Amino acid sequence: MVRWQLLVQPVPAAAFTGFIYLLAFLNAFNQFPALSGSNGLLPVKPFLERVPFSKAPSIFHWRYSDTLLRVVAGSGMLLAVLALTGISESGPLWSSILVWFLLWILYLSIVNVGQVFYGFGWESMLLEVGFFAMFLGPAQMAAPVLVIWLIRWMLLRVEFGAGLIKMRGDRCWRDLTCLNYHHETQPLPNPLSRYFHLLPEPLHKVETAFNHFVQLVVVWGLFFPQPVASIAAALIILSQAYLIISGNYSWLNWLTLSLGFSGFSDGVIQDITGLAPSEAAPVPFYFTVIIVLLGIAVAGMSIQPVKNMLSPGQKMNFSFNPLHLVNTYGAFGSVTKTRYEIIIEGTDDPDPGPDSDWRAYRFKGKPGDPSRRSPQVSPYHLRLDWQMWFAAMSSPRSNYWLKRLVRKLLEGDEAAQSLLREVPFTDAPPSYIRARLFEYSYTTRGERKQSGNWWRRKYVSPYLPPVSLEDFDRPL
Repeated sequence: MVRWQLLVQPVPAAAFTGFIYLLAFLNAFNQFPALSGSNGLLPVKPFLERVPFSKAPSIFHWRYSDTLLRVVAGSGMLLAVLALTGISESGPLWSSILVWFLLWILYLSIVNVGQVFYGFGWESMLLEVGFFAMFLGPAQMAAPVLVIWLIRWMLLRVEFGAGLIKMRGDRCWRDLTCLNYHHETQPLPNPLSRYFHLLPEPLHKVETAFNHFVQLVVVWGLFFPQPVASIAAALIILSQAYLIISGNYSWLNWLTLSLGFSGFSDGVIQDITGLAPSEAAPVPFYFTVIIVLLGIAVAGMSIQPVKNMLSPGQKMNFSFNPLHLVNTYGAFGSVTKTRYEIIIEGTDDPDPGPDSDWRAYRFKGKPGDPSRRSPQVSPYHLRLDWQMWFAAMSSPRSNYWLKRLVRKLLEGDEAAQSLLREVPFTDAPPSYIRARLFEYSYTTRGERKQSGNWWRRKYVSPYLPPVSLEDFDRPL
């Protein structure tokens, strides 16, 4: 039996998943304490007190501290390097399984207590594909065919679920106009998003139609004989690459793209790379039995996701079990037509008035300064910036964490400030902080040439009134 030692298993399934795990644990190491740590914006300990282990399995139910969190995240990074470099795949079967199991259980422990800051579909995606990677086996063993089919089944749920949620959601997906807005209003635009937004409307319709074609039609080709499956995989990879260059969606598209490699035949891999397959050991009988049991379990867990996809009330990015296995996926069932941004400002004035000097806090990824070009962020994830996008479409009362952020900025809290790109008060925290809502839109080519700005903005309304530490305990 031949086996693609460099491509079929390690690159798309192991090495790439290891790379995403590395980013995810690095992200947790850098951001989790400030977001959901002991003194974070949504402290984890009250959550652990009210949510039992059975609802959110996590090693942090045993004990939580920010130090332990960093130990877990650091251990995850080390294990991810073993997977990324292929070291975990160069040994016996048990060592490969152990590394992937530890990666899964450590990241599950973080996701299940991260609350709203970890409520994204790509967290479940990473956990699901990371779980399946456990059963691909080491490099010297042939990849079990059933596991490849399970990965393709996951990819179908990702793509087809996203396609269905669009067709059932916003009318603009059906009349092919959603991308007239989405490049501009997406959570975190990237450096090229403005150029995509300024494309002629007929090209936006082509973008949208191609997206529907891939997600609703092409994805089924993964289950057809070759070369149909390889062609379907190539189109899926192309569509994900397009999304990668046009926006910042954390590791959503990167991980989906890597899943697409499961559709390629060995012949296609050889044609692309020029590498020859090598001899591989057969799958041990006992492991084959385990794989069959896995397939049966996945079939059983697939009942709810299939019902969900068939339901007119389809849920988007939902886990039917606390282990985040065999989930339902989808994205942007509705598209915002207008971009709103919350601008947080502070002043040293002890009695602020119309003439006070208000200075803005700058975020790492989301638009703020109209002259600043949006940065490339993905596949990294700026969790606070994403939540600020959601907050701009809701009231302050529904975002308790935002009030905590304001209070921490008034206190000069270093952990909270580390989540920001620029803090305009270096010597002492401000006396007052306020938040205002602005409407943002891309400048035209002429406006950009004249002003140098990437964005134009218009004041809409107050979002939070000026508050100080002394009156912070009053309702905002």
